[in-house]
Amino acid sequence: MKFLLLGLLPLVLWAKSFTVASYNVENLFDLVRNGSEYPEYIPRTHAQWNEKTYAIKRLNIARVLKDLDADIVGLSEIENEQALNDLQATLAQVGAPYTYRAITKSGQSSVRVALLSRFPIISTKDISVGSHKRAILQAHIAIGHANLVVFVNHWKSKSGPESHRLIYAKALLKALKALPKKQEYLIIGDLNSNYNEYLTFKKEQRLNNTKGITGINHVLKTLHLSHMVTPQTLTLSHEPYVHYNPWIELPSHKRFSHVFRGQKGTLDHIIMPKTLFDGKGIEYEKESFEVFMRQYLVKKERINHWKMRYGKNKQHTGKGYSDHLPVRARFRY
Repeated sequence: MKFLLLGLLPLVLWAKSFTVASYNVENLFDLVRNGSEYPEYIPRTHAQWNEKTYAIKRLNIARVLKDLDADIVGLSEIENEQALNDLQATLAQVGAPYTYRAITKSGQSSVRVALLSRFPIISTKDISVGSHKRAILQAHIAIGHANLVVFVNHWKSKSGPESHRLIYAKALLKALKALPKKQEYLIIGDLNSNYNEYLTFKKEQRLNNTKGITGINHVLKTLHLSHMVTPQTLTLSHEPYVHYNPWIELPSHKRFSHVFRGQKGTLDHIIMPKTLFDGKGIEYEKESFEVFMRQYLVKKERINHWKMRYGKNKQHTGKGYSDHLPVRARFRY
């Protein structure tokens, strides 16, 4: 036993960990008027989206990201390259710098997905999603001697039925099939789907126009024989493109990253393939998934979202953070 432990010691000493997170920041727009902004984000109007509120918004996001301390973080609802650049500068000012960044460039959406990383981003590409405006970001990241592919998503909201999100899932699956078979990757972002969407969307018939088929559970195969995929079923399965969603690790009362009209939702995800459970290269640290909760972000299950004043006109108050909570998980390499 003594010699066995000595043999394992170099592996323990050389193993390093890193954290991946996903955060929907709730609409970070810059102060350049280009015609695609939401009405309340047209700069310097009665809505009070101006230098002051823009600075507060960036500082609040930067506070969250500094405390979150993730090495790789996928962001949703970033207007453009300028907004991401301004956020990156603010992060450096508060002592939480990120050297590398990427953002989708295609599509006509008012907001995009982006990525901040402390590891070098080797290459990126946009994954087109048919006629839908939001592209998926595919980024290759160098982590030690490993190459991790991260897909940052922001699927269509539930203002539309499940068929809209199915299109995103199918576009993503097509991109996964184009990767080398042993490629290590992560699917992160706001999928606007609960981890158990196959159950929850049945309660809202307006969403279920796909005969019970969901993008997150059926296309991405986080469901196996009517049960959520576990690490054990993932590693034993011979079926390709089966995925593990770590939301099931949390007690039920902690399963939320979003609250809408009092209804808890698990819209934000870090979804994993079996290559992160095979004992080689990058590995998921089991039971490390969590929702990032701080008292300034959530209190008594009420999320401290970015506040608007409602009256004759909507106005920014300069208070609050986001209507989503970040999620994060640890990995080893």
